[in-house]
Amino acid sequence: MSKRPRRNHSPAFKAKVALDAQMGDQTIVELAERYQVHPNQITEWKKQLLAHAEEVFSKDRKPDQGPTVKDLHAKIGQLSMENDFLASALGRIGDASAKK
Repeated sequence: MSKRPRRNHSPAFKAKVALDAQMGDQTIVELAERYQVHPNQITEWKKQLLAHAEEVFSKDRKPDQGPTVKDLHAKIGQLSMENDFLASALGRIGDASAKK
């Protein structure tokens, strides 16, 4: 018997399977065959969904952290320097590249 390679499922897939299991329209075994995952895995995802469902509606939930203002300012400075360098380098070449 050969082993199946390990699969990593996306959070969206896990949520879809867990919600289908929670709805109860199909048995866990039917869902396992439909999505090709082990029934124990579906049960585990369903438990995780129920355990963390309250976090979706909590008000003190942290928003997704993006880049900081300091990082953005540093990137702006870097891009400004690159633009200045390239503009001066292109000026040295002259009109030779513009005629091509």
